[in-house]
Amino acid sequence: MGILAHIRELRKRLVLILVGIVIGTVPGWYLYDPVMSFIQKPVSAAGDSSLGLNFPTIGSAFDLKLTVAIWIAVLITSPWWIVQLGLFIAPALRRKEKVYVVIFGIVGVVLFSCGAVSGVWMAPRAVEILQSFVPDGGVSLLQANTYVTFYMRLVIAFGVSFLLPELLVVVNFLGLMSAKTMIHGWRWATVIAFVFAAIANPLPSPWPMVVQALFLLFLYLLAVLISWIRERYLAKVARRQAIKDHA
Repeated sequence: MGILAHIRELRKRLVLILVGIVIGTVPGWYLYDPVMSFIQKPVSAAGDSSLGLNFPTIGSAFDLKLTVAIWIAVLITSPWWIVQLGLFIAPALRRKEKVYVVIFGIVGVVLFSCGAVSGVWMAPRAVEILQSFVPDGGVSLLQANTYVTFYMRLVIAFGVSFLLPELLVVVNFLGLMSAKTMIHGWRWATVIAFVFAAIANPLPSPWPMVVQALFLLFLYLLAVLISWIRERYLAKVARRQAIKDHA
């Protein structure tokens, strides 16, 4: 395929992804109430009459419902748009590489889900601690769209942070970075883990940040171990092949 053919194929897949998300917005619209009730739990669980969600304009409730419906559509149609992306890159992959793509895709979904669950676990604690700074007699009227954006960013940030080690393994499988290079960069990995945890973690206490950074470092070391085992296996296969060719 030429460049123009690739562009047409990409446009086709993007259009199909967009159509799928638009269709998925319909059930997302009807799922808004239970999803919004779940997102509001940290606010309602606080049990404080001075804490609530505020809709500053007459159309802000509609805008929020449409935004959340689109987010739900992106999630529930994820198998559809993942398949479309896979169909776009599949012709350029060998059979073995396609197997790797499937495996990394499944592992990525699992890791992202674990990170997102940890973000959901963190959200009510973040609301409780951050609201504790409101002075006595003060009223905290949270803008609904700002609160939902905060919640979604928190969940997504935790989910993405769990994908970083898998990206290292992918880079190693592509032959762009060895396990030795990864382990030699442990200082940079430590700095990046703590900086990312500091940005992603909204709590003023340092301990949640430290725990998240240490867990990221654990995943980093696990990625190094997987890459090292793979390199040892490939070296062993290469030696066997060399001995066989020599014989």
